[in-house]
Parts: sequence; C-alpha cells; structure tokens
Amino acid sequence: MRKIILSSIAALAMTSTAFAEVKIGNPMGLTGPIPDLVAPMAKAVDLAAKHVNEQGGLFAGGEKYTIVRADSACDPVAAVDAVTKLININLVSAIIGPVCSGSTIAQAESVSIPAGVVTLSVSASSPAISSMEKGTDLVFRTAASDAYQGIALAELTLAKGIKDIAVSYANDDYNAAIAGVFAKSFADKGGKVTANEAHEPSKASYRSEIATLGATSDNLALFAYYGSGGITVMRNALETTAFKNFIGADGMLSQEVIDQLGAENLTAVTFTTSASDDSTAAYGAWKSLADAAGVPAADPFVPNSYDAAFMMALAVEKAGSGDRDKIAASLRLIANAPGEVILPGEFAKAKKILAAGGDIHYVGAAGPQDFDENGDVAGRFSKSVVKDGAWSAELIK
Repeated sequence: MRKIILSSIAALAMTSTAFAEVKIGNPMGLTGPIPDLVAPMAKAVDLAAKHVNEQGGLFAGGEKYTIVRADSACDPVAAVDAVTKLININLVSAIIGPVCSGSTIAQAESVSIPAGVVTLSVSASSPAISSMEKGTDLVFRTAASDAYQGIALAELTLAKGIKDIAVSYANDDYNAAIAGVFAKSFADKGGKVTANEAHEPSKASYRSEIATLGATSDNLALFAYYGSGGITVMRNALETTAFKNFIGADGMLSQEVIDQLGAENLTAVTFTTSASDDSTAAYGAWKSLADAAGVPAADPFVPNSYDAAFMMALAVEKAGSGDRDKIAASLRLIANAPGEVILPGEFAKAKKILAAGGDIHYVGAAGPQDFDENGDVAGRFSKSVVKDGAWSAELIK
C-alpha cells in the first residue's frame, strides 16, 4: 500500500511539474561562424521570456514561459541533433530558431516538420525556405527573405555607380541563395556580373580565387560568414589590392571584421542587413526595453529575435495551452491584423484582451510581423559602412 501511495504522489508531482511551465526550444548558433552576431540575439530571446514571466506568465495559473537553449552551431548536422533532443527529450512545444538558413532547413525537413512542431526562425533568410514543405504551415520566420535583400543590394550597388562586379559566395544555403538573387537582379537591372564563383568555407587562403575574380572587375560582391572564411577573403583581397569596392550582406556585419582588418582599410565597404524603422512607436517601445536591459537594440536580427520569442508566448497564450498542434494557427492570429495593437513588452495587456475573447495584432521591434501564406514577413533593409571604428547603419528600404 505504501508503494502505491508513493507512486501516486510521484505521478502527481510529475503532472504538476508538467503543467507548471511551457517549454520552447531555442537552437542558436552559439558557436560556429558567427557567434558574436548570435550572442545578443540570444539575449533578446531571454529578455522576451523575462517580460512574459514578470507580467504574470502564461494563462490564468501563471505558468512559466521557459526557453530551453541548444547550440545549433550554424551547422545542419548539429542543428538536426540539437532539435531532435529539444523535441524528443526536452519535449518543447515549439522551436524559436535556428539562426542560419542551412540549419533551419535541415532541422525542419528532418525533425520539426515530421514531428508536427512549429519552427519560428529568428534570422534564416534563404529564399528556399519560402517554398519548403508547402501546405504544412509549420515554418515561419521574423526576418525577410533574401529574395528581397538581394534585390535591394543590387539596387544599392548600381546607385553607387558600380556597373560591373565579380561575385564570390561561400558554398552554403544562405550565401549561395542571396548571391544568386543579387547576381540575377544586378544583371536584370543593367549591371554586368563579370564572374560568379563559389568558394569553400574555412580555407587558409583564397589568393587564387581573388586573382581569378580580380582579373574581371575592380568590384567584389562577397557573400560569406565572417568566421568561416569571409575575413580571410577580405584580407587576401586587401593585401593584393585587387578591388576598389566591396559590397555584401549581413554574414559579414560583425565588429570582428573591423578589429581584424582595420577600419582604415574598410572605407570602400558596404554591407546590408534586415533593419527596423526606428521612427515607429513599436521600435521606440523596444529600444526602451532593450536599453534598460543592456541589449543592443539595433544589432542585426536582435529585434527579430525578441519578436520571435514574444510572439511565441502570445501564440501559446492564444492557444490556451502548449499543445503543439494548436500553435501554428494561433501564431497567425496574434501576428496578423486585425486586432488591438500590441507593442513589444505589452504581454499583460495582450493577456487581458485574449482572456476577454478579444483579438490582438502584434507590431514588433523589427516592424509588422504579418505572415504571408509561406510564413514569411515583409522587411526593410539598411546599409552599413565603417565610421569611427564601428559599423554605422542607414535605412535604405
């Protein structure tokens, strides 16, 4: 009898624990090619969870909103392993992340989609994600597709007076995809792509590649992660004075690039990234919260990371539980108009409206987060140049 009683108590304790929190998996590229970019993104995710829990937690019972972090390392294999554990061992309700496109695609196809678990990426921007597993409605993202950024970058390049350009891209899902969009758009708009070559990440030297590309143009479009070859490509190009101008995207937008190569050598470099409109009320609310927490409000994909974590909490609240099969529909309902506007940090307000049967429309730190049929959002972009030893951004689209 005593064993039966103890077993019953243990079962009750497990049940109570199970309903005391809703766990969300957060695979982030904490190691790998871009850890400096990812660190503040992870802080933004944690800040969103903090705001939810400080404002009463989830549901009437105040259940804890728990972020379970894992390292996807911006590597497809590592991402599959990390998400498999999050879903099957940690029993998370949904996934926020991963960061890189290759990781996002690999884990979604192999793990999260077959398991019926929603993925909401904070920064994966490959155009391939838009058409992946159509009809499942299980993959979303808070960052705009590079189908748009590549076009914006081509327009910016032409506006700078650059009429011909050589293209070098790292052989991975993200960099190959945006390079393809850029090259096509640049050519369609009247520019000349003199060379378009893949390079393998993490080589000790790219001098032969630079020599080949430099023989075709004075301008280089570089698509790479700074920590897995991007800096080396830039260093080799600068050492050989092969190019006068450099353009590229957010995989290179790190302070480490400046620290290693020297600000004085980067006066002809322009990189683009997803950006927020800092004139909006939503961004103002976000910046106040971020500044108070010591989170860099305007760093690449940091606002998007906060939005993803905050929206996931709103979706779970709307669903009324952490049931995996309810989250996708709820995510659309809280993100897309109509509904009363909810700004970053306004979880208590949203919770009250939902409890009364009302509708909400989250307008985020990174801008409106209305999802289209593919789970994509529209976006704006900024151009960054080196100024006073750091990256200085200006909104372009």
